[in-house]
Amino acid sequence: MAQITTKELSAISDLLSAEQNLIAKYQCYAKEATDSTLKTKYEQIAQRHQRHFDELYANLK
Repeated sequence: MAQITTKELSAISDLLSAEQNLIAKYQCYAKEATDSTLKTKYEQIAQRHQRHFDELYANLK
């Protein structure tokens, strides 16, 4: 595997932070939602961002 540059590592770090923020945001929205349709949608969005985070993180290994 090729070495990543400092700039690439910084970009990945920024993306990981953004994904973590989105996961937390949509988990909070899901927790606070009283409408079951919205709750489900927010949970799905949080899960999608968790997958994005996991895929990004896997590229660092």
